[in-house]
Amino acid sequence: MSRILITGAQGQVGAELQRSLASLGDVIAAGRDRVDLSQPEQLRATLRELQPNLIVNAAAYTAVDKAETDVSVANVVNGTAPTILAEEACALGASLIHISTDYVFDGQKNTPYLEDDQPNPTGSYAKSKWLGEVGIQQVFKHAQADSLPPFFIMRTAWVYGTQGPGNFVKTMLRLGAEREELRVVADQVGSPTWAKDLADAIAVFSSRCLPGSTEIAPGSGIYHYTNSGVTSWYDFAIAIFEEARSLGVPMKVQRVLPITTAEYPTPAKRPAYSVLSGKKVAMVLGEHAPHWRQSLRQMLTEFYAHNL
Repeated sequence: MSRILITGAQGQVGAELQRSLASLGDVIAAGRDRVDLSQPEQLRATLRELQPNLIVNAAAYTAVDKAETDVSVANVVNGTAPTILAEEACALGASLIHISTDYVFDGQKNTPYLEDDQPNPTGSYAKSKWLGEVGIQQVFKHAQADSLPPFFIMRTAWVYGTQGPGNFVKTMLRLGAEREELRVVADQVGSPTWAKDLADAIAVFSSRCLPGSTEIAPGSGIYHYTNSGVTSWYDFAIAIFEEARSLGVPMKVQRVLPITTAEYPTPAKRPAYSVLSGKKVAMVLGEHAPHWRQSLRQMLTEFYAHNL
């Protein structure tokens, strides 16, 4: 039976990966207590002990604003650690799936970003994630092996889910139950992505690169996966409240006011345009990702089935 290691297993994507990968092999769901990406030598030792056939890296330093002053730790977790995962994967003959981010782009484009568009990260978090991408690609490019298993860098954006810590959807639900008026940024656009859909897509890639698979593995490299459709944070918030109310969830909020990024300054600059093209990944999956509004409705239905 194949051995699959999930890092960041307690996060919103990691929790869904435990479900989506469960039927593919012996899943080792590791939280920070077992696989700490901020401790490089401990990370190497753990990987050599576990000897997985597939590593799915869902762990990351995700405190975007805090990274502006916590640069060294962000660089280790998001840059150095993924590079080590790639080195150890090559040594073990294991495949690697690494989750990255739309933040590697500066958000100045006005058409969906393609996998081969040139990144231009503008903040410390963004730069640290780009370091990880570069490190992984360089390791596999220069690996001394006759036959290497595939690696995939899966960029995503605006992730939310029922599991793990807080996210935009959970924050809006909490604030919408507490306040009559909210102000939400309206000049940043992207594609909200349900962690469950992302985990299911990763499971397809995983199933095709494990030992014994009868299907041809996708080509190594970068893929973009988000839910289909485009919206702003403001319109996303409106949709969250509409869908929650349709499920009978009481909401106190009466007014949601659109504001500009300039009216809500943050230490780290956010991309104004975070739309990622899903054409390449759809060729592997055989279909386009579900529309974000459809997935939001499903997520809220699941969430309130357990929380009402």
